[in-house]
Amino acid sequence: MNKSAPTRTAAFEARLKKRYAAERRFRLAGLGAILFSVAVLLFLLVTMTMNGIGGFQRATLQVPVDFTSVGITMPQDLGDKPARMRALERQGLPDLVRFSAEQALGEEAAGELGSSAWRAVAEAVADDPKLLAGKAEFALPASGNLASAFSGDGQVRLQPLAHRLAAEGKLKDSFDPGFLTRSDATDPQEVGIWGALKGSILTMLVTLALAFPIGVFAALYLEEYAPRNRWTDLIEVSINNLAAVPSIIFGLLGLAVFLALFPHMRSAALIGGMTLALMTMPVIVISGRNAIKAVPPSIRDGAMALGASPIQVVFHHVLPLALPGILTGTIIGMARALGETAPLLMIGMRAFVATPPGGFTDPATVLPVQIFLWSDEIDRGFVERTSAAIIVLLAFLLVMNGLAIYLRNRFEKKW
Repeated sequence: MNKSAPTRTAAFEARLKKRYAAERRFRLAGLGAILFSVAVLLFLLVTMTMNGIGGFQRATLQVPVDFTSVGITMPQDLGDKPARMRALERQGLPDLVRFSAEQALGEEAAGELGSSAWRAVAEAVADDPKLLAGKAEFALPASGNLASAFSGDGQVRLQPLAHRLAAEGKLKDSFDPGFLTRSDATDPQEVGIWGALKGSILTMLVTLALAFPIGVFAALYLEEYAPRNRWTDLIEVSINNLAAVPSIIFGLLGLAVFLALFPHMRSAALIGGMTLALMTMPVIVISGRNAIKAVPPSIRDGAMALGASPIQVVFHHVLPLALPGILTGTIIGMARALGETAPLLMIGMRAFVATPPGGFTDPATVLPVQIFLWSDEIDRGFVERTSAAIIVLLAFLLVMNGLAIYLRNRFEKKW
């Protein structure tokens, strides 16, 4: 008996056309969402870059210094650079720099040299003692007031002086490599980001060293060994709740526990790292458990069938296969920790730190806190420095995430 082919009725064609239209609308909505996200990201990056370019520059005065007019010499028995700079200071280098500025710029302009202008000359001479045999021109930092007047946002009385010096080519904005090597200061012309950057690096190392192994071992125990009872359920609920707790609560915990145990380490990278590790650990545990669950049971059964012990199954087969997923959760947790400010403010990491920390127990600050402090300054010179610091923070975040993504791809295995 022959069966006739199904006919496509008008109602069927209408429903099919409606489904195709809905699919096209969904695809356009998804594409629009992606384009909107990319546009917002580009707007953010362009805005921060444009605002931050000025933060990597500072106003400098061109001052020629004639070292042959005085008898400054470089002692040969001094090895380190700070000692050589102190020797130059004792021989009157600051007075020579001031006198040279008055001769080249005038008394009023010389009074607007930065307080550490002579140090720039001392560093150059310490690196190249041959400069003492002749005359050299240096780009010395101007004062914050003159720099603000030069940008058109400072004191009105200094603007004519700034315009005159700029017209003569004696005042200009130049790239400031010292911004990446100096620490915090009260003058926007003298501030640097290295102290906060080093503090962030030390803090993240402590966070990773504590949160990653503890979080991974906790995930392995809960997923592979823990008995299924109400106590295990309570622990799982608690971990899920901890992942959603506001970060400032962990700051209060660090203040109440860690600073009570180590009161002399206030504002230290060690305390900051321990506090952020508490915040990051639940994220690693949750992602680790999900990654371990995703390993096919056949992997475990095959290893057991070949005679592997339970511990060998976990560490030789399950953990290597789950590691990419664990690293994904670690990336998310570490990125969140890097940008946190509230918990670190609670443990005192908002201190004014003029020298980079020498170790994990020295006073330190971190990039987000440094950005927060600079954004609260009245002097407009700190606005550009704040944008520049944000660019450094984003670069550090990209490097850290890039390394983690490389490791994740490196250990990724397929089955």
